Amino acid sequence: TSLLREILNSSYQLSSVPLQILFYINGIYYIFYFLATLAMIVYKSEVFSYPDDFLTPDLALLFIMAILEVLRLYLGSKGNLTEEEAPLGLSLAITVGSVILSVYFLVWQTYVLKADVILNALLLFTYGLESVLKVVAIAAFVS
Repeated sequence: TSLLREILNSSYQLSSVPLQILFYINGIYYIFYFLATLAMIVYKSEVFSYPDDFLTPDLALLFIMAILEVLRLYLGSKGNLTEEEAPLGLSLAITVGSVILSVYFLVWQTYVLKADVILNALLLFTYGLESVLKVVAIAAFVS
């Protein structure tokens, strides 16, 4: 029975399945978000008088956000699956940058459409939920 107890204790899994599912869903959603936001920026530049000095920064920030998102999801997923708090903590820190960029597209970009509000509100909701699950997972890994 002591061997059985040892096997059960050594195979105890700390990684969060809900967090891993959320990483996957967020990855799929972000592809949609990126393409929709890019299409809306192109649409706004054609339909509205979009000043050139604002078009370039909006596009640059969208591409920076995409790079951060890939890094954030990779580190978060890796940290969760390997049960290491460092990559998960780094992913949590990168989430702060992603949140700021999402708020930029929600509030401060040159033209904000209702679709921008919906897309960014959903993204911010998933960031919040993911952040809570990351903190819980990090706490489980540390203890």
